[in-house]
Amino acid sequence: MPNEFREFLVNYQPQPLGEKRSYAVVLPLVWSDQQWQVLYEVRSESISQPGEVSFPGGGIEDGETAEEAAIREVMEELNLRPDQIELLGEIDYLVFERSTIRCFVGHLQVDWRSIQPNEEVARLFTVPLKTLMEQGPKYYPLYLRLDPEQDFPFERIRGGRSYPFSHHKRSIPFYENLPENIWGMTAQFTHRFVELMKGN
Repeated sequence: MPNEFREFLVNYQPQPLGEKRSYAVVLPLVWSDQQWQVLYEVRSESISQPGEVSFPGGGIEDGETAEEAAIREVMEELNLRPDQIELLGEIDYLVFERSTIRCFVGHLQVDWRSIQPNEEVARLFTVPLKTLMEQGPKYYPLYLRLDPEQDFPFERIRGGRSYPFSHHKRSIPFYENLPENIWGMTAQFTHRFVELMKGN
């Protein structure tokens, strides 16, 4: 019997439990004004999370790899050709609720001011990498409370409604003193990339 288990498990590809959707984003680097800069999007009013700062990205479709999805999303949102997008590698990814978000670093081989994004993007802006290296984000705590009226069998666990659930507190980064409000996952990916570059 153990051999049967082994034969099954040796070919099994582990997946995150509860994952409903996987996404891929690209942290785009551009060479502009004699320095490296990170390119950001401001999302248009016609899509989810309007007005927020983000990276190009979206859902990974059936049959495509995360890398393929990342390139496709940059092509669609920024109207670029594949030869104008060079993926340099992947950094750490996020597992958030039911989603996994993979982050690739890419070099856009184009003058970013000439980019004509699609209708999902209100506008583009850049922040010098040097600025991000010198100024990290501030992490703010966010406390979430349980709704005691919800249909959950608290009486079946020791401590009941006072049980110390571990997901009540989150720490959310915000970049201060920048022209745009960079926060949340975009700030987290930015900060992680900068940390990796400093460590290197």
